[in-house]
Amino acid sequence: MPLRASGSATISFGLVSIPIKLYTATAPQSVSFNMLHKKCKSRIKMQLFCPLDNEVIERRDTVKGYEYGKDQYVVFEPEELESLQAEKTDRLDIVEFVPTNSVDLVYIAESHYLGPGKGGDRAYKLLGEAMERMDKMAVGRFWSHGKTHLVLLRPYKGGIIMHHVYYADEVRAMDEVEYPGKLEFKPVEEELADKLVEQLSVDRFNPEAYHDEYRDRVLSAVEQKMAGQAVSAPAAEPQAQIIDLFEALKKSLESANAGPSSKPANDEKLAEPPVEDAKPIKKVVAKKPGKKATG
Repeated sequence: MPLRASGSATISFGLVSIPIKLYTATAPQSVSFNMLHKKCKSRIKMQLFCPLDNEVIERRDTVKGYEYGKDQYVVFEPEELESLQAEKTDRLDIVEFVPTNSVDLVYIAESHYLGPGKGGDRAYKLLGEAMERMDKMAVGRFWSHGKTHLVLLRPYKGGIIMHHVYYADEVRAMDEVEYPGKLEFKPVEEELADKLVEQLSVDRFNPEAYHDEYRDRVLSAVEQKMAGQAVSAPAAEPQAQIIDLFEALKKSLESANAGPSSKPANDEKLAEPPVEDAKPIKKVVAKKPGKKATG
C-alpha cells in the first residue's frame, strides 16, 4: 500500500524551486501499557493538581511558564507565544552542500522521505542524481510546528530523504565522557581483536535480521494471558566474569567458532504450561502509532 503524504513543501535554492511531498519514514513499534485501577481494571484518568492550593484544576485554568530560577517563572500568554513562532512557509531552503563523509550521524534525529510534487519529477530527479554523483548532502532550513528546523537532504534509493538534525548546542561533546586515552597493546592482543571483528563481519548491514525481542516477549505473554495460560520468564543465563582482555577475546572467538547454541529461540523463551479449558490463543500485534503531520 503506497504511503500517504503527510505534508507538502517546495525545495528552494538559487532560482530553483522543486515541489515535493513529505512522507513519514519511520513508525516505532514499541509496546506500551496503560495505567489501570487495580481494583476494577478500568483505565484511570490523569488530573491536573495544584499542590499550593491543594485542588484539582481544569486545563483551561493553566498558563505556560518558563522556569528561569528555582520555582521562579516567566509567564507567557498564548498570543505572546504565537508571536514568537517562526513565520510559516512551505519552503525548504537549501543553504549549502557539504561532503557526505563530513556529516556525523550523532546529529541525525528523525527522517522523512521526499517525493516529487506535481510537475517536479525532472527537477527532483536531477537534484538527487547530482548529489549522488558529487557525493554531497544538502543543508537546509524547514518550517514545521512553528519552528525552523535544521535538515539534511541526501539521495536515497533513487529518491531523496530528509533528515531532521540537532543543532550543535543540542549534542553533548564526547569530551564529557570519561574514556581512556592512548593505551599500548601487545601484538597478540591486537591480532585477537582483529580476528574477532573479522569473525563477526558481514558484507552489509541488514536491519531485517534484527527485531525487538522485548516486544516479542510482551506480545507472546499477552497471547498466553488472553488464553488463560500462566506466563513464566526464562531463567537468566549466568555471565562469565572475565577481567583479562586477552582471555575475554579468546573466549569470544571460541564462542563464535562453536556456532549456534542449542538454547531455544527468543520466541520460545516464554513457557506455555498446559492449562485445562484454556482459550485458543489469539494473535496479538503491537499497535501502530498515528501518523504525525509535518509541515
